Amino acid sequence: MEQKKVRVRFAPSPTGGLHLGGVRTVLFNYLFARKHGGDFVLRIEDTDQTRFVEGAEDYIQECLRWCGLVPDEDPIKGGPYGPYRQSERKPMYRQYAEQLVKAGKAYYAFDSPRSWKPCAKWKKQKAITPLNTTAPFAAPCATRLRLVKRK
Repeated sequence: MEQKKVRVRFAPSPTGGLHLGGVRTVLFNYLFARKHGGDFVLRIEDTDQTRFVEGAEDYIQECLRWCGLVPDEDPIKGGPYGPYRQSERKPMYRQYAEQLVKAGKAYYAFDSPRSWKPCAKWKKQKAITPLNTTAPFAAPCATRLRLVKRK
């Protein structure tokens, strides 16, 4: 049986500085990759543009270099499985999302952040946990939720 090469990743969001918990995660992933002859990948989770901090990606990469935890693949070096910024992968994801919609396994949701507030308030009042589904319920945010009682 052919063994595949180990690939581990660290995927920080460029919303500020790299904190100690992130460095810990990087260290474990980096050491695991090195022990098993694998690759350590840095992928930037930059899809939340509302929290994006200019210069944070550069700062994260600088911190990793300072710690001696240099990725084998990243947005600067590239590699065989790029792009390494989530936002640059959108066209690829769109193709698969459209296939799921066409097959009836997904649907378009047109709700806005403004419409989430009454839903969150209602869920808190009812002590429920939402799970995404198309099952309808008689509730302010029910068209996209299945409701499950908290224990």
